[in-house]
Amino acid sequence: MPLVAVGVLLLVLKLLEVDPVAGWSWLWILAPFGLAVAWWVYADSTGVTQRRAIRRMEERKVARRERDIEALGMSVRGDRSKRGRAAGKGR
Repeated sequence: MPLVAVGVLLLVLKLLEVDPVAGWSWLWILAPFGLAVAWWVYADSTGVTQRRAIRRMEERKVARRERDIEALGMSVRGDRSKRGRAAGKGR
């Protein structure tokens, strides 16, 4: 995404004829778009995009579970220490 943003910025500067970009070749102005396409092809073919999506989904799942357990009045962090103390009292 940063490559697309740089490409759009360079394109706008070229069209508005802002120095020094106005004097640059169109090849340099459009190069970030080509690099972005190359990155997307690489990321999709190697599975980078899919792994990131799965990791984000897992993080959201864990956060949702913790939020729901807290909403039920059960502490995610406190349960472990309470269980340990309760087990020690029973002995």
